[in-house]
Amino acid sequence: MAKYRHGLPLTKGDRFLTDGGMETTLIFHEGVELPHFASFVLMASPEGRRKLKDYYVRYLDLARSAGTGFVLDTPTWRANPDWAEKLGYDAEALKAVNEEAVGLLAQLRAQYERPGQPIVLNGAIGPRGDGYKAGTMNADEAEAYHRAQIETFAATDADMISAVTLTNIDEAIGVARAARKAAIPCVIAFTVETDGRIITGRTMQEAIEAVDAATGSYPLFYMINCAHPSHFEDALDHGSAWVRRIGGIRANASALSHQELDESETLDAGDPDDFGRRYGEFVRRMPQLRVLGGCCGTDHRHIGAICQACMPRPAMSA
Repeated sequence: MAKYRHGLPLTKGDRFLTDGGMETTLIFHEGVELPHFASFVLMASPEGRRKLKDYYVRYLDLARSAGTGFVLDTPTWRANPDWAEKLGYDAEALKAVNEEAVGLLAQLRAQYERPGQPIVLNGAIGPRGDGYKAGTMNADEAEAYHRAQIETFAATDADMISAVTLTNIDEAIGVARAARKAAIPCVIAFTVETDGRIITGRTMQEAIEAVDAATGSYPLFYMINCAHPSHFEDALDHGSAWVRRIGGIRANASALSHQELDESETLDAGDPDDFGRRYGEFVRRMPQLRVLGGCCGTDHRHIGAICQACMPRPAMSA
């Protein structure tokens, strides 16, 4: 099937699934060691690439059963210069692993894509620092910092990029500007605290409106990720234009705060059925939602519950 890039099926009104919490699933359920929470290191060996493929296939099977499209994220949330340096990757090796990650997903798309069930290849970008702490870059610094990874994705088969677990408005502006210059569609996903605000204290409305104002509304849409639905469901004013810019949700399984999750040595998987019901309510109130998936602590059970609550055809049991 044809490449998408500027004719992204995400813009055509259908709803897509994506995966759950990759790193938490690999670490806590699969027993995989991920230094610095970096899943891209698995690209370095045939065994690691097999583990990644096995991880993705479980979700692709759910999407196939649900009769829906899928957004396939690269395992590159940590594949930026600061984290790469900690892991012994220089600039050349970092570029190669971002390219190879897209190649891995292209293989899966060739195997799983069907007419009416498109698979979008998405270059995943994480924050420069910790997804639970505020960043300090201004917009120009952020644009320069993230440019190399974004330009790498733009030169591959990636259809788009998504910057997830962002906590800082300026970093989001920098990513969107770099994506615009590289001519690749982008999505911006903010992480919020238990009060529904990003860690700097700014509201989601302020964050979305500031990025749109600074970038000519370049992001395709915005997402909320890495927070439990109960942390932000009351912060959404459903009659406002800024809320209509939210096109995806990738929530955490646990209602614990980020500090509590950081300090926990066990995984809190929450209640998958309740998780799905909450997503059903989001879809009812926010029909513009295009991408539904999970973040920390979520796995195929949570995505299956989303299928049951939100998709036109119920998913088969995983």
